[in-house]
Amino acid sequence: MVTATTSGAARAVRGGQGKPLLSIRDFKVEYRTGAGATVQAVRGVDLDLYPGESLALVGESGCGKTTFGLGLLRLLPRLGHASGKVTFNRGDGAEIDILGLNGRDLREFRWRDAAMVFQGAMNAFNPLLKIRGHMYDTMRAHSKVTRQEVEDRAGELLRLVRLEPARVMDSYPHELSGGMRQRVLIAMSLLLDPEVLILDEPTTALDILTQRSIVDVLHEIRERLGFSMIFISHDLSLAAELADRVATMYAGRLVETGGVRDLFYRPRHPYTLALINAVPPIVGDLPDLESIPGGPPSLAALPKGCTFHPRCKFATDECKAEDPPLIPVTDQPGDAHEVACIHSKDVHLERRVRDDDLGTAS
Repeated sequence: MVTATTSGAARAVRGGQGKPLLSIRDFKVEYRTGAGATVQAVRGVDLDLYPGESLALVGESGCGKTTFGLGLLRLLPRLGHASGKVTFNRGDGAEIDILGLNGRDLREFRWRDAAMVFQGAMNAFNPLLKIRGHMYDTMRAHSKVTRQEVEDRAGELLRLVRLEPARVMDSYPHELSGGMRQRVLIAMSLLLDPEVLILDEPTTALDILTQRSIVDVLHEIRERLGFSMIFISHDLSLAAELADRVATMYAGRLVETGGVRDLFYRPRHPYTLALINAVPPIVGDLPDLESIPGGPPSLAALPKGCTFHPRCKFATDECKAEDPPLIPVTDQPGDAHEVACIHSKDVHLERRVRDDDLGTAS
């Protein structure tokens, strides 16, 4: 029977130390749109995920975040194709080329080594199966277990996400609230104790209290089970709560990566700065919020040069000539803050407060 790891410390340390658990190089995803025509939704991403680390992938809708997650687990629709190099360094020392997996090997990799919690839990369940059936089918598809072993493992995980197994196991998905369904899906994703968990907007369409509950649950189970996590979201407040490190994505590529405090307090890319300035603070004076002009570009007709320059207040003619690569923004040892912007030195976070101060937010 599959058993849970009792401590997060069992899976090495966080913070980018040692060998990456997941190494991603020149990762691209293309969709066929017609005879001989393609659109590149993810463009040459280089990224590492370390053991026990939580990485938030943030950006507006349509920037390629979900496609990136689906591509990593080879879950793209038939018109999609992933290329590049994605290496999973399993805890037992084995190196797995994810994009080279096929058939049984790919099936075994999913759920056992890496799992995904999809956006919109209701769509991830079979409405004709009770939760017990979902749990049983998932475990039986990947390991030889008895019904009692499934009951024990499912009960353990449901209690871990603050649900009562006796009620939930005999319920159909539609009989559970949105927050309960989301927590059941998180529990299911952990049935085979994967080392990597990818969560795609796990709090979408949930009220603020339920979102808070989901965040608390994720904190607790990650500390208890020690898995690494990629958290995909457009909600910067949730990213700040859950992440050790943040990567900002725009038009299919990464434009800034760094530690969570560094990125949110010292953003160096105009797009990251604009995202932060569009979100009201939880406490303190209420500032003027700034919307980002325009919208994300069509992936089928990207602007020349830096793809953000048509919306950027720092843009110059030089920005229209070339799309800059990710480069370190400081020479300090151990600083992993990287930015794809030639004007990064001019970008600073400055909150402006309204003249008619409206007090503090609660």
